[in-house]
Amino acid sequence: MLSREENELLTRVGPGTPMGATLRRYWMPALLSWELPEADCPPVRVRLLGEDLVAFRDSTGRVGLLDELCPPRLASLWLGRNEDGGLRCVYHGWKFDAHGQCTDQMNEPEQFAHKVRATAYPTWEKGGVIWAYMGPAGHMPPAPDFEYLSAGDERRGVTRVVQDCNWLRSLEGGIDTSHAPILHRRIQAASAAFGHHPNNPQVRGGSPTLDLDPTDYGYRYFGVRSLGAGQVYVRGYHFVMPFTQIRPMQVGRGAGAGKTQISGHHWVPVDDATCMVWNFTYSFGADTLTEDEKLERDSGNGPEHVDWNNGFRGRATRANNWQIDRRVQKYETFTGIDGVNTQDRAVQESMGVVVDRTREHLGPADRAVITARQLLLRSVRQVQKGGDPLGANDSYWRVRAMEKILPKARDWREVVIPEMTQERVPTPVQVE
Repeated sequence: MLSREENELLTRVGPGTPMGATLRRYWMPALLSWELPEADCPPVRVRLLGEDLVAFRDSTGRVGLLDELCPPRLASLWLGRNEDGGLRCVYHGWKFDAHGQCTDQMNEPEQFAHKVRATAYPTWEKGGVIWAYMGPAGHMPPAPDFEYLSAGDERRGVTRVVQDCNWLRSLEGGIDTSHAPILHRRIQAASAAFGHHPNNPQVRGGSPTLDLDPTDYGYRYFGVRSLGAGQVYVRGYHFVMPFTQIRPMQVGRGAGAGKTQISGHHWVPVDDATCMVWNFTYSFGADTLTEDEKLERDSGNGPEHVDWNNGFRGRATRANNWQIDRRVQKYETFTGIDGVNTQDRAVQESMGVVVDRTREHLGPADRAVITARQLLLRSVRQVQKGGDPLGANDSYWRVRAMEKILPKARDWREVVIPEMTQERVPTPVQVE
C-alpha cells in the first residue's frame, strides 16, 4: 500500500513534477519508424509526459522532435511544411531544423534566426522504433539497446496501443505474474477463442511462488509452479527501470510452439491519465516470425483490434464495455473479452484513471509490484537530491527472459538463471 503522498509522487508525470523529472532521465519510445516513412514526409504529433510535440524526418533522413508550438505566435508546427532540411511553419514561414535551430524567417526583412531555438529533444532510431530523450543533456544515458532492437525485420515485431489510465496502473498490471492464468484462461479446451489452454503449465501449475532478485537495472523475477508428477514450471522475467518488462513466450504456444521467442512491453506515460503500451516480440534464434506472430494478433495488437490510423486507440474501450461477450465468458473464456492485451486494458482501465492505492490489500503474490514501487520512489528521491535514477545505464543489455519445465529434484536456479544472461556485443552508438 502507498500513502496518498507517495501515490501522487509516482503517478504525476507532467513538466515540473518529481516523477516527470525522473522519467525524463531515461530514453522513451516515441513512435514507430514506419510513421515517418521517408525523408520530407508529413510530420506526426507525439505526446509524452504531458508535452505536445511534433516529429518529422528531414531531407537527410534524420528525425527531429520539437515542441509542437512555433516560437513566434505558438501556431502548430504539425501544420508545417517539411522541406529542404527543416520544418517550416505555415503561419509566418519560420523554419526549424531537427535540433530546433531556426534557419529562416520568411516574414522578417532582417533575419535574426540564429537567435531563435525551438525546444527540441534528441532522438535515436533502431529496430523500427524512434526513441526520445527529454532530460538534461549532461545526464543522457546510453542509447537503448534491448535485444529485440538488434533482431532483423524477419524476426521482430513492434506495435503500440493507447491505454486510458495512468502509466503506473499499466506497469503494475503487466509485471503481476499471478493474474495471467486467471484473467487469460480458456475454460473450454475446444474453443476457438484465444486463451491459456487448460493444459498450459501456468494453468495446470496453479498459484505461483514468486521469487525476485534485485539487479543494477531493476530486478529479475520468477513465477514457480508445481506441475505434479515430479515437475516444476519456472517462468523468468526481467523488470528494467522505469517501465519495461521482458517475458518469455508460453511453452507450447500455438503454431509458434518450439520457437525461441520472447516478448515484452514498455508502458510509456503520455500524461497523467493516459499511457502508451508498446508491445515487442522477437526470435533470438534462427527462427523467423510470421506476420501474425509479429503483430501478436492473438493478444489483440493487430489493426483489427487497434486503430493504427487514429492515434493507436483500441477498438474495445470503456465506452463499448471492451466488447465483452457474456456467452463466450460463460462457456469459453474467463473474461469473454477477445485478446490478451485487450483483457489487460479492460481490467486496468476499469479501476479508474489514477488508483487510490491506500485502499489496496496486497499479498505475497504482489511482491514484484511492491518492489517496483520502491525502486521508483528511490529513483525519484535520488534525482531530487541531484543524483541519477536507478537503471539509467546499459546494465540491462545482456538480459533475456526464459521459461523451463524441470524435474523438482533439480535446482531450477542453476538451470534458468545462466540462460537469462546472453552473450552479445552491445551496439556502439553516438547520439547527436
